[in-house]
Amino acid sequence: MKHLYMPMVAAVAALAGCMNLPSVGPDYEEPEIAAVEAPLPDAGKPPEMAVDERVAISSEDMELWWKQFDDPVLEQILDNALTNNISFKVAQKRLEESYWVLLGTFSEFMPHVNAQGAWTDAYNRRRNAALAGTGRSKKHSQVSDLGLGLDWEIDVFGGSRRATEAALALAQSAEWDVGNAWLQLTTQIGEQYVNLRTCQERIQVAEANLKLQIETYEILKSRLDSGIGDELAVNQSSYILEQTRARIPQLKAQEESLKNALAILAGEMPGALHAVLQPIPEKRDWLLKPQKLESLPLDMIRARPDVKSAERQLAAQCARIGVAKSAWYPKLFITGSIGYQSVQSSRLISKGALMSSFGPSASWSIFSAGAIYSSVKAEEARTEQAALNYEQTIQRAYAEVRNNYSAYSQEYHRYRALQDGAKAAADAVTISKDLYKNGLKDFNNVLDAQRSSLGLEEEVAISRGQITLDLIALYKSLGGGLASEPEK
Repeated sequence: MKHLYMPMVAAVAALAGCMNLPSVGPDYEEPEIAAVEAPLPDAGKPPEMAVDERVAISSEDMELWWKQFDDPVLEQILDNALTNNISFKVAQKRLEESYWVLLGTFSEFMPHVNAQGAWTDAYNRRRNAALAGTGRSKKHSQVSDLGLGLDWEIDVFGGSRRATEAALALAQSAEWDVGNAWLQLTTQIGEQYVNLRTCQERIQVAEANLKLQIETYEILKSRLDSGIGDELAVNQSSYILEQTRARIPQLKAQEESLKNALAILAGEMPGALHAVLQPIPEKRDWLLKPQKLESLPLDMIRARPDVKSAERQLAAQCARIGVAKSAWYPKLFITGSIGYQSVQSSRLISKGALMSSFGPSASWSIFSAGAIYSSVKAEEARTEQAALNYEQTIQRAYAEVRNNYSAYSQEYHRYRALQDGAKAAADAVTISKDLYKNGLKDFNNVLDAQRSSLGLEEEVAISRGQITLDLIALYKSLGGGLASEPEK
């Protein structure tokens, strides 16, 4: 869509001469914001790594981050979403709207020609009295007009050029909004997809543990029925397995909710993607090789779509000051008309009824009771607001990167600790069962070990998914690889 309109947009900008002719109001300059030299969080080599195995994050990896997972289901959902997602379509339509608004500003530089026609029946009471007693009574006179009128404002002081400059900046802002909508959509789908797969893995963990707990319960029950078991152990085993069983319905409800959310993001009706979102039979490890930031240059933050959009909105608002200030200066016009005028309708289209006029004219608002001054000051205040919003957008973007990078790095440390804990808990289950069978420990030790093992296995699955979620969030906060101007 963008390719259809950009040649026309470029033509409007060239004809307007926004950058070549002097115009009233300030010329826009992008604000300077000082970079921060603070070190990145967790920038050093993790202590558990003998050698730093982390790879540097690149813009190519960020832009198509989902390709790193080699998951055809995820790629299919993303392809469908970029075509069918309603929110993304709305952003594209807003971009189209901004192009048409920009193209509409072209009319301010062209002559305006209007067709006009009139038929007037005028009543003159005094004329009727003067004719009284003469036998002539004509108190109505008729005049017919038909022609074309010309009105062409010469943009000497640049009010129209500033208006076009503002519209162009807003169109560029809308382009970046589409980029931001793309970034939000792809990362949101990634987050929901990873949440779904993590939820399905948690269900598999719970069902596997439930199976083991049922086997343990049946063994204990069989021994009790044989007269050699412990009724307390049987009851304890029973309530532990029922607690595990009770977790599964909640997880399955969450699974359904995540499937429906992904369907909506893909522009489909809920339920349409259930067939492709079934649990993966084999256990899938989502972890990518650990990644790191070499540095955090301010230019990378400035390249984020939301930051670029805020900067373009600031440029548009700066141009509106010039539009408001142009009202202080005279407006120069070339006006003209050509047409026919006659007191007899039957002779309207005739050589004798032809009339024409052509020449310059001017208008100048000498007194407006402070309206122009107020308008200028209001636009200046709005520009200051836009500048503050731009600065705040950069601050928030910078904080998001640091927060997400810290969360990603620290979750890796947590994951490795949970892995060690889960392995120790699994060994404890085996040892406690052996001790119980040999009569060296009571069944409470087995139950505690099983409970700890299940909890740690689930935490490992959650942490594994959280690392991927944190990495996606980091890609998003870095701009998702959109580090260059949108393609024209």
